[in-house]
Amino acid sequence: MNEVTLEEVVGRLLTEQKLTLGVAESCTGGLIAHRLTNVPGSSNYFLGGVVAYAYDVKERVLNVRHDTLYEHGAVSRETALEMARGARRLLGSDVALAATGIAGPGGGTTEKPVGLVYIALSARDMERCERYVWSGDRLQNKQQSSEAALRMLRQYLEERGQ
Repeated sequence: MNEVTLEEVVGRLLTEQKLTLGVAESCTGGLIAHRLTNVPGSSNYFLGGVVAYAYDVKERVLNVRHDTLYEHGAVSRETALEMARGARRLLGSDVALAATGIAGPGGGTTEKPVGLVYIALSARDMERCERYVWSGDRLQNKQQSSEAALRMLRQYLEERGQ
């Protein structure tokens, strides 16, 4: 018997609750959207996503404030939340996920080490942002980040559905 994947679980919950989803990804490079669209019928709830790697794209497409990027950096709680809000607004979705971080192997600093990732969720009724520091290689960090984002979405949907 096939095990049910996390993306199938969130797809079922989104469908049951008649909610739509959008994503804004930086360090995951589209992996969250890839995983969501592996599920047959995902077009019923998944509206789309933006892979916003550059500061300029985060600003112009997702409406992340210039001051946010330069005061807090692209890898910050503030930027992750603004990315999620921006995706929700841009795509017209009920819920949006965002991921921004340092996948590695380079790019880290003492304050912001390789593996640091912020995952945010924005919905009409709540916002959430979590900080993680992964210790894997680049691909493992991307995978763990996509998993954390889908877990956050699942938790939100389960709490909302109670």
